[in-house]
Amino acid sequence: MLGPLLRLLSACGGVWPTSPAPGAAASSSSSGDDSEGRDGLLWWRDLARCHAGDVSVAVAQANQVLEDQCRLDSAPPSAPSSASSTATAAPTPPASPATTSSPTSEAFSGPRGVTADAIREAFLATEEGFLALVSSLWEAQPDIATAGTCCLVGVVHNRTLFVANLGDSRAVLGKKVGRAGQITAEQLSSEHNANQEAVRQELKAQHPDDAQIVALKHGVWRVRGLIQVSRSIGDAYLKHAKYNTEQIKPKFRLSESFSKPLLSADPAIISRNLEPNDCFIIFASDGLWEHLNNQEAVEIVHNHQRAVNMPFIKIKGPKPQLADRLHKLGLHATPPA
Repeated sequence: MLGPLLRLLSACGGVWPTSPAPGAAASSSSSGDDSEGRDGLLWWRDLARCHAGDVSVAVAQANQVLEDQCRLDSAPPSAPSSASSTATAAPTPPASPATTSSPTSEAFSGPRGVTADAIREAFLATEEGFLALVSSLWEAQPDIATAGTCCLVGVVHNRTLFVANLGDSRAVLGKKVGRAGQITAEQLSSEHNANQEAVRQELKAQHPDDAQIVALKHGVWRVRGLIQVSRSIGDAYLKHAKYNTEQIKPKFRLSESFSKPLLSADPAIISRNLEPNDCFIIFASDGLWEHLNNQEAVEIVHNHQRAVNMPFIKIKGPKPQLADRLHKLGLHATPPA
């Protein structure tokens, strides 16, 4: 179901595994760029070269069930710069077997190459594909209408970085500033969470006739009192009233119907040129940012990274123990000389 979203590359020369193999034994190796290790719920893959620089991946699970997923595709280092990209996608899939199949790595770009419009079209194509699946399975598996996912995507193409986001994940850039090369954080995306005043105002502006578009429930602001995120892929029951019926579980049903989608699948997209002082990017779900601020996270990565030539660090895990796991992750790397 995520195929269109990951067809963002004009040329794909390699795919790096971004999660541990099922049942893999705990191990660690330093034999080369492809080495990987595992320690309980912590898994990492050491640096490998790609066209954008160096790539490393880490998974910090809080428990045995890992909901978040990540995939990274890149052209090889020797590929012509005019026809190569590196992309990482970090969807947080719903707990539904029908929606967690592995995405493809088919090459795709818009008519003008990798652009914000091409990325947006890929998001919307993914949304349309999932809603078509919901429609086809509705009678047999009605709960699929309540499945949804956040998604955070980063693409590097011709030294331009694109970041696209739906939901409550976040991308943060670590960069050096000043003569001393102090590391500082630059937030690249904003969460679409109803707990944020700006998001509540956006929802109210989009639904001026809906007095209950945001409601405070158990001390947390939610869309119609049900869900915190205001943008997602899926969640058909909050986008099409025909799925808000007795066929879905009572906890998902709305007491009042609606005439227009309550959630959006339109991603927020930014682009910026990469500068020599840009060191790395952290792509993480809300489980990290609930316990570390941007500066704390980049300092941990900076103080324990293996190299500073634009590695991608993917850290994921939705539970409170993640902050401690991140510290442990840093201790497995060799501090820079």
